[in-house]
Amino acid sequence: MTVPSFGVGTFRLTGQAAVDSVRNALEVGYRAIDTAQIYGNEAEVGEAIADSGVPREQLYVTTKIWVDNYGRDKLIPSLKESLSKLRMDQVDLTLIHWPALGKGVPLAEYMRALAEAKAQGLTREIGVSNFNIALTRQAIEVVGQGEIATNQIELSPYLQNRKLVSYLRQQGIAVTSYMTLAYGKVLQDPVIGEIAARLQATPAQVTLAWALHHGIAVIPSSTRREHLASNLLARELKLGEDDLARIDALDRNGREVSPEGLAPEWD
Repeated sequence: MTVPSFGVGTFRLTGQAAVDSVRNALEVGYRAIDTAQIYGNEAEVGEAIADSGVPREQLYVTTKIWVDNYGRDKLIPSLKESLSKLRMDQVDLTLIHWPALGKGVPLAEYMRALAEAKAQGLTREIGVSNFNIALTRQAIEVVGQGEIATNQIELSPYLQNRKLVSYLRQQGIAVTSYMTLAYGKVLQDPVIGEIAARLQATPAQVTLAWALHHGIAVIPSSTRREHLASNLLARELKLGEDDLARIDALDRNGREVSPEGLAPEWD
């Protein structure tokens, strides 16, 4: 699998803010960009990439199919529309955004449609997002072992999802974390703050370095260039075993996102 360990997210960024964020991210060194149909910013992401001068082959671009487009007659046309907005012939990774079992489209139908999108060359890799163990298992049964590149899940020091992470590793599926900073809550945590002060790092760098140490890909976002550059330095930050153990101990099932009708029964 080729899912990058560090990318930039674009959730909640629209209009010029999305253009500027992606442009700044590319300028300071990011090469992986995460967007989604529901974010309403694929065109802005495409604009920033097109204007950046960074060769397409150096980038890893992810988008996600929204629940309204899960039907077998809608998924591929919707992805083609996303590609048009992104100004690309192919994305690197396409995810099913939520299992959304209450929306009337069977998992097998949308996973087959996603696999067909890959077969048509619209996406290099496919994956899922917000799937629990049971649904990930079902998805594997539909598309085949080794076909799911990642499961993008909410994961932070306050929500470590160890059972699901363990299962995904057993299946060779990369874990991508969103909400790694728990809407900024972990940045105020005294344990993380103490570690950051001692290492002359930021709380965000410490948190992202913790996730990276555990083999979890991260996609933090920011509208500020200095924060984008600062977050990227987490790749070089080395945490001691005691630091890691103290952050591991912060787990409290602190989930921030679980929309009714879209989310599964969490493990």
